[in-house]
Amino acid sequence: MTQSPDDPMTQSPDTDQPHLKRVLGRFDLVLLFVVAVFNLNVVPSIAANGGVTVWLWIISLLLFFWPQGIAVIELAHRYPGEGGVYLWAKEVFGDFHGFLSGWCYWTNNMLYVPTVMLYFVGVSVFAMGPGHAGLADSKSFAMVASVALLALLTVLNIVGLGVGKWLNNLGAIGTFIAAAVLIGLGITVWSRFGTTVTATDFRVPADPRFVLNSFGVICFGLVGLELASVMGDEIRDPQKTLPGAVAWGGVVSGALYIGATLTLLIAVGKNDISVLQGIVQAVSHMAGEVGVAWVITPFAVMLSLSIAGIGSAWMGGSARIPFVAGLDSYMPSWLGKVHPKYATPHAALIVQAVVSLILIVINFYASGGVQEAFQTMLSLAVVLQLVPFLYVFAALLRFAFRGDMAGARYRRGTLVFAGACGLLTTALGIALAFFPAKQITSLWKYEAKMVGFTLFFLGLAAFFFFVYGRQKAPQPAPVAARTT
Repeated sequence: MTQSPDDPMTQSPDTDQPHLKRVLGRFDLVLLFVVAVFNLNVVPSIAANGGVTVWLWIISLLLFFWPQGIAVIELAHRYPGEGGVYLWAKEVFGDFHGFLSGWCYWTNNMLYVPTVMLYFVGVSVFAMGPGHAGLADSKSFAMVASVALLALLTVLNIVGLGVGKWLNNLGAIGTFIAAAVLIGLGITVWSRFGTTVTATDFRVPADPRFVLNSFGVICFGLVGLELASVMGDEIRDPQKTLPGAVAWGGVVSGALYIGATLTLLIAVGKNDISVLQGIVQAVSHMAGEVGVAWVITPFAVMLSLSIAGIGSAWMGGSARIPFVAGLDSYMPSWLGKVHPKYATPHAALIVQAVVSLILIVINFYASGGVQEAFQTMLSLAVVLQLVPFLYVFAALLRFAFRGDMAGARYRRGTLVFAGACGLLTTALGIALAFFPAKQITSLWKYEAKMVGFTLFFLGLAAFFFFVYGRQKAPQPAPVAARTT
């Protein structure tokens, strides 16, 4: 029995496993990469540490982002199918490592999605007019707005990628427009009035503690090329579509990151950048200087669309991890169920939304303010997000030194270089995330939450695998969707 890739997900009699709809084409993937990788919400927290972060961007692009693209293309070629980082680590290193990789990828997004909600709040208040800007620092308003957006994104992703991808695509378009306006205004201001930024601003500061945290956040900001492979069974002709989409999405995202960081430094200055409103703050300042203040409100609307698209892309993609883990019986089997009408992993999406909601509440009331809550959740997300990439880059090295190179997309030397560079920068990024950013007011609370939450999530992973999983009879997860 064969199944059309465009048919709804069904239970195939011969495998008794669900199959997902192939709805993502090349254009969808390029836009998905841009909206997932180029996240304007992390730029202000990085640019706030000064011009030295431009060098960190360049180092990370060369030693982390380029190797990431090599790894995604190579591993997706060897192991196509739903699950991405979960599937790759499982096939190369075994079941536990696959589960731990997927678990960290999923739980990271339960921390990261709330930061996207908070950033949405900080930007959307400008869309309501300058008189409402103060609402961004109101915990009550930020809570209500965050929960409302979280609920909307959950519903859209349950309805399915056929619908949800349009929010991703609109988010990418909003990202392009917002970045073009930001960088265009920066070039205009620089050409008319010059800049106060000097070569000194690009030197390593005497006290580099706060800059160290930025390196982990930069690596985190460059993650996203693997997201499409997490939804591997939902890509049309992935072997042909994925490599070109990765290349285009990577080049565009890297250029936009460096341009946006430089623009913030020119327009606002590192000492005045707000981590939640820095982008709109810069546009407001520059628009006033060149006499186009009317652009602020439509810019905030476009940026709000971009942020909503980011949240949708990461929520939808990461929910596929517990879906596959449910099929493997390492997590409750009902997480592997699909919606009878929309053919989506609705149970996994609902669980992710509920946990994200709980984390929003905890961090709001355990932190000194909205900006500190944002920075703490972002640093926690950095640690958990980068763990799967230890496996990704280690897999490249394993293939290069011990694996069969027949049918590989890249030569052995390329795999060695990409694997070694990526593994080193990933480990460094994880370690440096434990250094506090300058928005943190209490060092011991920050370190307690960082260490405590990290151990908590890793402990839960061990519980589900060694205790819960051992009590269940495992079933093989689907590797690839059927095609005609």
